Amino acid sequence: MTSIVLDIRDVHARYGKQEVLRGVTLQVRTGQWFCLLGPNGVGKSTLLHCVAARLVASAGDILVCGHSVRTHTVDAKRKLGYGCAPEQLPGLLTGRQCLEVYASAKELERVDPEVIELGEALKFSPYLDRFVDTYSLGTRQKLCVLLALLGEPALVVLDEAFNGLDPASALVVKRHLQQRLAANRCAVMLATHSLDIVEHYADKAALLLDGRVVREWSDSEIAAMRQQGAARFEEALAQSG
Repeated sequence: MTSIVLDIRDVHARYGKQEVLRGVTLQVRTGQWFCLLGPNGVGKSTLLHCVAARLVASAGDILVCGHSVRTHTVDAKRKLGYGCAPEQLPGLLTGRQCLEVYASAKELERVDPEVIELGEALKFSPYLDRFVDTYSLGTRQKLCVLLALLGEPALVVLDEAFNGLDPASALVVKRHLQQRLAANRCAVMLATHSLDIVEHYADKAALLLDGRVVREWSDSEIAAMRQQGAARFEEALAQSG
């Protein structure tokens, strides 16, 4: 049995008086590609922010490789690779500087050679010494993914990471993540609207509505729906919603 990388325990979160998450409980194991589904405004990004310690949950706890995000934040973050939203990248830094700053924050001696190779495969290298505020959405997304993969994270957290990516680049990223998962090097948590990603890549999925998980699909359930095609996924989501 693979180890639990992410353990979300009855998490609540709020912005001011507005409660956004209302008791979310989930587990993700090493080697799993987990997709978090749901329409806009149901709390997907908020949950990811709580996992990445960008937002403190108002109740409950989140453990990354056994380390509580609440009480052992530094230890938890050392195991985590978080892909921020493209608009949150520092526009006055170059891509190379962003990679170096992130590597330094993770106490790495250098940027991972594997990440540099992925950047080359994504045709990102020509943009390394250009300022981020000159990047297109797709180029920013590439940088967000590269930053999330620095330092051999045990948990890779991505929020709509394929938005803006051209099909060839999206395929490069998907295959790279699959290779890491196949080697049990990490788990992936992806918030997405794309049923195509769930159908072709997910090992586990959950539907979030109104701050609550209303449906989960195990690897065996996803495999069964995968054999029946995209229509089965759409039907399952419609029934859950």
